[in-house]
Amino acid sequence: MKIGVYPGSFDPVTEGHMDIIKRSAKMFDKVIVAVAKNYSKKPLFTAEERTELIQRSLQDMPNVEVDSFEGLLMDYIHSKNAQVIIKGLRAISDFEYEFQMALMNRKLDPKVETIFMMTSYKYSFLSSSMIKEVASLGGCIAGLVPENIIPDIYRKLKTIR
Repeated sequence: MKIGVYPGSFDPVTEGHMDIIKRSAKMFDKVIVAVAKNYSKKPLFTAEERTELIQRSLQDMPNVEVDSFEGLLMDYIHSKNAQVIIKGLRAISDFEYEFQMALMNRKLDPKVETIFMMTSYKYSFLSSSMIKEVASLGGCIAGLVPENIIPDIYRKLKTIR
């Protein structure tokens, strides 16, 4: 079974992330969307909330699983018997950092491949940070995140003010 892991913070998941998830689900027997618990980032949503938001957005994708992890990605990859790390790229500016990470992961385990997928041009400008900023200022985020999680984003932003 060919298993790919798509790691990220997904705070919150965007339509750009969803584009990568849907396309990678066609390439692998199983895709694990792995929500990183990165405490240095100060996320809006907890890892558990992010996991739940993604699960609600993936209702018709039986070969996609959502999980969370902390620590070294390669340890997580091994625990899931995965062979491939999936990384989404929006623009050239993402490439340098992701390329360095891919080389480090290759050093840690040369048997695990990293693939880079360009998001659809419709979402190339989109980031979770931008979503949070626009939503916190009362802007419309429809079409930028899965429709069914929009109320959760506005509700969460109200609780932190």
